[in-house]
Amino acid sequence: MTEYVSGYDTRVNLVKDVLAQHSKLTDDMSLDLAKRILGALDTIPEKLR
Repeated sequence: MTEYVSGYDTRVNLVKDVLAQHSKLTDDMSLDLAKRILGALDTIPEKLR
């Protein structure tokens, strides 16, 4: 059985992994920052993205 992973979780993990690879942030810090980044991007109207 395949575990469901939401699109949001997929995007968060992608950003978290990039942050972790290119900085000295811990996994927890990368996850928190990834959520904040995606939250900020989600406030931009889709036509402008």
